[in-house]
Amino acid sequence: MTTSNPTGPLPASAPHPNPDDAPFWEAAAEDRLVLPRCTSCGTFIWYPRTFCPECRKIGVDWVEASGRGVVYSFTVTHRGAGPWAEHAPYVIAYVELDEGPRVMTNIVDVDPDRVRIGDRVTAVFQPAGDTKVLRFRPGG
Repeated sequence: MTTSNPTGPLPASAPHPNPDDAPFWEAAAEDRLVLPRCTSCGTFIWYPRTFCPECRKIGVDWVEASGRGVVYSFTVTHRGAGPWAEHAPYVIAYVELDEGPRVMTNIVDVDPDRVRIGDRVTAVFQPAGDTKVLRFRPGG
């Protein structure tokens, strides 16, 4: 069985948090998924920002998310470049979170040939510099 990340976690550049997304990265460092939610209409927002793309109002609260979702779309990359080369094949996917937003990510700890649209997945956090990045594994 071929698995994504056969030689350890997939590579990731350390993020550069800004005031709009700092709560996300602080939670990720603690293996928690938080999402901004509009204080006016209640829409969960991804990517992190201070205004709502749905109602266009400014103001968000940060809410603990379930960390669960489904594979919305994916591709299997068979030839990576640079530090990704030794990890091929690996899965790049959009995951639709149970809260609604779709997140671009990787599916890890799985045979890439077994990933399917609609698969249930659960958040995992993998090292990236002084924090961690959001990825998903089967289950949930």
